[in-house]
Amino acid sequence: MDSVLAFWLAYILTRPLGASFGDLLSQPLEYGGLGLGTILTSAIFLLCIFGLVAFMTVKQDDSSQAALVERSD
Repeated sequence: MDSVLAFWLAYILTRPLGASFGDLLSQPLEYGGLGLGTILTSAIFLLCIFGLVAFMTVKQDDSSQAALVERSD
């Protein structure tokens, strides 16, 4: 993938969409949100980020070990 395209896709997915989703979760019901509040919404996002980082770390470790096994054969 082209690096410029990858940058803009990441920017679009993390900035405007992330802010809109955060607003949906945190805003009160009378304003069209789910009323979770800013603290709970931030905690949800933090848990998602930690989960994704942990998943990618484990996935990378698995692929690195598989590559080492293939090289030793």
